[in-house]
Formats: sequence, structure tokens, C-alpha cells
Amino acid sequence: MMLHVPDVLSAEQVREMRARLEATDWVDGRATVGDQGARVKRNRQLPEQSPVGHELGRTILAALARNPLFFSAALPLRFVPPLFNRYEGGEHYGLHVDGSVRSVPGTGEQLRTDLSCTLFLCDPEEYEGGELEVVDTYGAHEVKLPAGDLILYPSSSLHRVHPVTQGARVCSFFWLQSMVRDDRQRAMLFELDQVIQKLRGRLGESEESIALTGHYHNLLRMWSEV
Repeated sequence: MMLHVPDVLSAEQVREMRARLEATDWVDGRATVGDQGARVKRNRQLPEQSPVGHELGRTILAALARNPLFFSAALPLRFVPPLFNRYEGGEHYGLHVDGSVRSVPGTGEQLRTDLSCTLFLCDPEEYEGGELEVVDTYGAHEVKLPAGDLILYPSSSLHRVHPVTQGARVCSFFWLQSMVRDDRQRAMLFELDQVIQKLRGRLGESEESIALTGHYHNLLRMWSEV
């Protein structure tokens, strides 16, 4: 399941984040991938240990913690701290799949990458090219979102970033391990939760919404790994 999560960051937060990123140093993005990724990756990133990156990453995770749509879809258990990348001058990232397990820097812990996230920090009109293309069983989907919006998609998907031919594309990207490993089960739980919220909004709490909520939590109890 792919999901567009709008307005994760406010316009003011995006401006402040962009200003901080413009004043810091970037490194070759191949430093954070394995051999397969390094062959097709051409961009720049903030170093994993960048203090600025850590601070901005905490701002992003705090915003996501307050976002009910993101929580409903992702059911997050653990995150790899957000990283930041920049594409310009024809830079791109060829077709690849994200690694299945990633280390959490500074903790000695590892997590399974169930979901990948890209948070756009530039508006589409600021650059040409740079579409994120995600390939799944239903075809190829190109994504280019407003600044402050996020796309969430299964880490098992093949994906690429098309060359940026003009301007610069700046984003944050990161991975998470969900409480529910299976994408189909997560999708069913998300759809059920959205139906419950709409039912409550239309009718208030009712016998039907209580019953559906019970089914939701029993399914989550059955499928979650916590």
C-alpha cells in the first residue's frame, strides 16, 4: 500500500529546515548504501552522524507522532532516524530495492525495514525531474509531492529517483519497522480504522462502531509483533 500523508510539516517548519540544510555540508550519498545501491546511486546526503541531521530528524519524528493518518497506516514500532538527501545537476538513483535490515546508528540495534518514507522539502515547481517512481504489482507510480508532504510505501518495492535536470530536490528519507509485518494485513487494518473513524464522525459512538473497534483490536492483537 502506498499512502500520501499531507502536511506532516508546516510551511514554517519547512522553511526553517531548508535554511538549516542550506548552511551545512553534504557528502556523497553512496556512503550509506551497499554494493548494489552504490552502482546506481548518484546524489548527496547529510552524514549519518550530522548534529543538524539528528536535530531535524527529531522534529520530523515528533511531527509524525502527532499524525493520526500516518500512525493508522504505518503502525510504527521502531524507526531508523531520518536522513536527508539532495539531487541536482542530473543526479539520480537508479532502480533498486531497500535493504531488508538496517542498523540504528549509535544503538547497536537493528530493525526490519517494512516501510520506506520520503518527506519532500521542496515544492514540485522548484525543480524539474526528480520524480520518485515506485513499482509494485499494479504498475509504476510516479510521486512528486508538495513540500511538507510524505509518501509511505512498502520497502520491498522496487523504486528509483529520476534525474533532476534543473533546480534541486531536497528530501528526508527513512525506514521503519511496523508492529504488523505483512503489508496486506496492515492495509486491511488501515481500511478498517478509516471506516470506524468515518462511522464515528457520522453517527457518534454506536453499537456498530464499538463492535468494529473490537474486531480491529483483536486483529491487531493477532497480527502484531511487539
